[in-house]
Amino acid sequence: MATRAFRQVDVFSTVPYGGNPVAVVLDADGLDDVAMQAFARWTNLSETTFVLPPTTTEADYRVRIFTPTAELPFAGHPTLGTCHAWSEHHEPAVRPGRVVQQCAAGLVPVRRTADGLAFAAPALRRQGPVEHALLVRIAAMLGITPSDIVAAEHADNGPGWVAVLLASADAVLALRPASVDLDLGVVGPYPPGSETAFEVRAFMPMGATTVEDPVTGSLNASVAQWLLRTGRARAPYVASQGTVLRRAGRVHISTDEDGTVWVGGATVTRLRGSADL
Repeated sequence: MATRAFRQVDVFSTVPYGGNPVAVVLDADGLDDVAMQAFARWTNLSETTFVLPPTTTEADYRVRIFTPTAELPFAGHPTLGTCHAWSEHHEPAVRPGRVVQQCAAGLVPVRRTADGLAFAAPALRRQGPVEHALLVRIAAMLGITPSDIVAAEHADNGPGWVAVLLASADAVLALRPASVDLDLGVVGPYPPGSETAFEVRAFMPMGATTVEDPVTGSLNASVAQWLLRTGRARAPYVASQGTVLRRAGRVHISTDEDGTVWVGGATVTRLRGSADL
């Protein structure tokens, strides 16, 4: 067991404790899978990350991302929170402007913007329309009818998201799903001129229960790729998430000329110290 640098970072909100926290263990070299999973289970956050030396010269660091029950190849708010913690821990040696993270999903560029850190949305592993039987099942899980769903699409960039578009943000906020058995994202537009363009919610099964994630970078990344590709959104835009959970998540979506989608937001260290691992 060793004492390792530790941070807990609030991601996607400038409001104190209004975003999604991620636990970051820095200098995690030497920890095995069992130790990482045990610590992630103990923190009981949606994700805990472990920073390791990169295995390629193209990356600045490597990260492994764990939920309380499993390892993920990629996740959005852990990417931004880990980059924030790593940069803070290694200043002033950090390259200005841009960092490259290595994770199981590949290399993920992260850059600094006026709205905070932003990651380049990874390519979707699966996309395309949702089959009718699954659409009916999703509607039942959400407690709505299939006709309430404007559109739905597989939007998997690692966690396995299926994305559903409803007619309005109010319809999204009104959802009270009893249970879900897949990672499900729901989005609905606000009226023109509103503070944010869309309301987003993310529901996931955890054992026999359903949990709602406060603010979800990976889902917003895949939803943005879908909405922009189909002309349902124009970049830049801001999505809000976590409203029902009394959070104040704000996810900033922008694009480059080459079509790269960037997903960004605020990152603030709320806890710093050490962890015995």
